[in-house]
Amino acid sequence: MTLEHAVYCDELVRQTTELRGHLSGADLSATVPTCPDWTLRKLVLHVGEAHRWVDHIVRTRATGMVEPKYVPGAGGPESEDAAVLDAWLAEGAELCAAALREAGPDLAVWSWAGDTTASFWSRRMTHETAVHRADAAGTVGAPYTLPADVAADALDEWLGLVTFVQKFKKTGSPLGEPGQSLHLHATDAPDAEWFIEIGDEGFTWRHAHEKATVAVRGPLADVLRVFYRRLPADTPAVEVIGDAAVLDQWLTTASFG
Repeated sequence: MTLEHAVYCDELVRQTTELRGHLSGADLSATVPTCPDWTLRKLVLHVGEAHRWVDHIVRTRATGMVEPKYVPGAGGPESEDAAVLDAWLAEGAELCAAALREAGPDLAVWSWAGDTTASFWSRRMTHETAVHRADAAGTVGAPYTLPADVAADALDEWLGLVTFVQKFKKTGSPLGEPGQSLHLHATDAPDAEWFIEIGDEGFTWRHAHEKATVAVRGPLADVLRVFYRRLPADTPAVEVIGDAAVLDQWLTTASFG
């Protein structure tokens, strides 16, 4: 499913507000277990840079790649004060959402993927923020939930982006062997199921309930986090049925980077 552009814009701000809540009073020098090269502060800087980068791309109607280092303010505040960092993060999300709202969904702008419209960026920034909020929540021990429509759309987007990258990727490990398949089944959201089939030249996916080489069952937000490698596959809330090695291969190699 794909949400409305205006919904993404609102959700981008809401996810940022929840991220800020996880960070309130936290030790910003703490290492993020799911991004071990980052501290919480670096996580905030990454998310905030992305917001300001996209704000710049959309607001200037960029038709080519813009290096984030050339975007004013994208590098973060000079102050180490947590309150200053929090205000910078909040402002960047509002700027990004405002630029996207003003642009509308169909404005043509540069993107690194096949969809060169503002709606690509409203969707991408929503899920970028939501997934990194999972990083922050895991670091500070906070519960993590997502609206079902947002979580389902995040999985749709992830599979779409991996499909795009696989189409143009010339090297790297395969996602699996032809004939293997994966089934994702959310136990708390109606019709939230995905069937992924690996073929000779990449993979295809669809919303379906079908027997697969390996299945992942559990609450939708947890299935999403497993598939984004924000939870281990053996987390108690999730059940893996079938050939776990197929899931491991997918999780090790699937990327849009």
